[in-house]
Amino acid sequence: MFKAKTLGLKLVFSLVFLFSAVLLYASQNNMIKPEELKNWLTSGKKVILVDIQPHEDFVKGHIKGSIETNAFPASKDEERKRLDKVLPIIQKSNDPVVIICPRGRSGAKNSYDYLKSKGVPENRLYILEGGMAGWPYPELLEKGK
Repeated sequence: MFKAKTLGLKLVFSLVFLFSAVLLYASQNNMIKPEELKNWLTSGKKVILVDIQPHEDFVKGHIKGSIETNAFPASKDEERKRLDKVLPIIQKSNDPVVIICPRGRSGAKNSYDYLKSKGVPENRLYILEGGMAGWPYPELLEKGK
């Protein structure tokens, strides 16, 4: 009887651990590290870069090929609707979509959730970890519009 209870407890703890690991992986799976995005860009992989920085920040510097939306922080309907202009581009392809914000936090998550609510599959959506503040590759930046 004691062995059965011990085995049962071990099984329960193992399942809880496995479930927690899966949840942790899933919650971090939508982040892309700057190094990985750099590799995608320099290898020629097609990717849609959705930049939500305010206009002033976008003009100061953005990753080449980014689509300016000025949706930051994407917390109000008016700001989120600025993302609508990228929806036709996203819908015409199966390319990954990387959301770029000033620091890769709440504004990016708000944009991620909005695009997901508009039918963009979650497996295509990524958030640039650290946002523009954490982007260490100036050679891939451009200034202006």
